[in-house]
Amino acid sequence: MEFDIEKFDTLRDYLTERGYAKSGDTISLKTLAGGVSNRTVRVAFTSGRVWVLKQALAKLRVNVDWFSSPERIVVEAKALRWLNRSAPPGTTPAFIFEDMENHLLGMEAIPEEHENWKSVLLSGKIVSDHFEQFGLLIGTIHRQSSESRPEVAKAFADTTYFKSLRLEPYYLYTAQNITAAAGFLNALARETLQHKESLVHGDFSPKNTLIYRDKLILLDYEVVHFGDPAFDIGFALTHFLSKAHHLPQARARLASAAELFWQVYYDEIMRMKWAGGLEPRVVRHTLGCLLARVAGKSPLEYLTPWERARQHDVVLALMGEPPTNIPDLIGEFVRKIETYAQN
Repeated sequence: MEFDIEKFDTLRDYLTERGYAKSGDTISLKTLAGGVSNRTVRVAFTSGRVWVLKQALAKLRVNVDWFSSPERIVVEAKALRWLNRSAPPGTTPAFIFEDMENHLLGMEAIPEEHENWKSVLLSGKIVSDHFEQFGLLIGTIHRQSSESRPEVAKAFADTTYFKSLRLEPYYLYTAQNITAAAGFLNALARETLQHKESLVHGDFSPKNTLIYRDKLILLDYEVVHFGDPAFDIGFALTHFLSKAHHLPQARARLASAAELFWQVYYDEIMRMKWAGGLEPRVVRHTLGCLLARVAGKSPLEYLTPWERARQHDVVLALMGEPPTNIPDLIGEFVRKIETYAQN
């Protein structure tokens, strides 16, 4: 029978048998919500230690069939160990243990006084420093991994999980359902796999970012691979622009903050030899993800049906003649959203 960490009696036995807890210890367990691809449980020991356990699922918790091998936890554990060494200090939780047989990863828990950045943004609280931190964080990861290319490219060469959890459910699924975008998205998916420039997080979003004592901490590394850094930036910009769409009262501030994120990021990687050709690809990935998040397998839950329809139409219009740079993309997206709303 499959070991399920959400069955707490079984989990307590597991922790005791593995020597992580003593027999008779009081262990506080809490299921953490929010993810679709893992079971996640917070474990508080009597000693004061607090861990988070993640167990990869074979079938994701979404409304359509979406499968991925739970062996991807191997990638997540390896990525967390690398990020503990190479990302800015304090921006990732400490690695504790891995159990490949049970598709399980243990890491240090972030203190409960944290906030999820996605929730903060949806409340309308826009803090410029958070966007600067976010740009510096991913810029440092991209730069340092590129500078260590021989080691990192070999260790993270496998793109299997990126394909099954990103390219297929985002770009290729959307291409099958929206004929007008099929050529754009199929070409983008092919192009993405041709660029091997840096470590790519693959899920770089506010949802996977906690704020503790005003510092950003990055989570979720199951699709990390050596590939195209433009995907991470387009993915992040998609979340900022979708929230700008959803929150008219914060739209201008979110648009400005998205541009700040890009500027800080580019300043960090501008000396990389691949930086010169990056911006047009970031534009295309932003458009691809903006459409996929309203028409792919994982639509953004906070957008209303009307907002999804508007984002669909605006992005298709932009795909016909994509802007050449990020500031123009942000400006055109906002302008078209507002024009559409007036009609």
